[in-house]
Amino acid sequence: MVMFIVRLPHFTSRLPVYQRWPALLETSRIQDEFHRITMVHLESKFMSKLDEYTPGLLKLFHSKGGTMGLKLKAVLIQTPSNPNINITREVVIRCLMVYLGERTDQLLKEYDDADSASQDLAVQGMAIYSIKTNASEGSHDIGIVVEGIRVLTSQGTIPRACCMLIGIAYAVNLAYPKQLNYTFEAFQKLFLELDCSKLSPKLNSLKNKLLA
Repeated sequence: MVMFIVRLPHFTSRLPVYQRWPALLETSRIQDEFHRITMVHLESKFMSKLDEYTPGLLKLFHSKGGTMGLKLKAVLIQTPSNPNINITREVVIRCLMVYLGERTDQLLKEYDDADSASQDLAVQGMAIYSIKTNASEGSHDIGIVVEGIRVLTSQGTIPRACCMLIGIAYAVNLAYPKQLNYTFEAFQKLFLELDCSKLSPKLNSLKNKLLA
């Protein structure tokens, strides 16, 4: 399937996503619709390919020098000594964004409380948010905002939210944010293997390094 990458229109030009497809915006329905469109099982495919590429990606990140290496190291050193699989997946995604030259804060919005999140999320086109719900326990509400509306909540982890965001984009035919072209290309073509014969030079170089 070819995914056309264009800029999102202004929010006022059409009905919000939750009004156009109110019954679709549930995790199970998004996965079903994604499978109907692509014949790919969204979450299992995304996670399995992410895990498959993780050793090679981590090796690549650790070997990078210069300014890029310092940026990657700043992410990598936050990894606990015995990370679980979800922490490892999140670190790899964050490092991948940095490696591709894109800013993690363009996609991942992090807040200390719901009050500080509300105003900022209201102007986001497409993003994943993480709001602290219990500082002492380190728990968070992780969800997805599209066109200023929280369309999915309680996703549990950043990697799962990334996966579901791709599903939403396919299910309701949304364009990827221009400033995150490479990140979404990696999600779509590297992890989900959709339209993967047509890679940008940057993603093609990355894939060749991983397969070398």
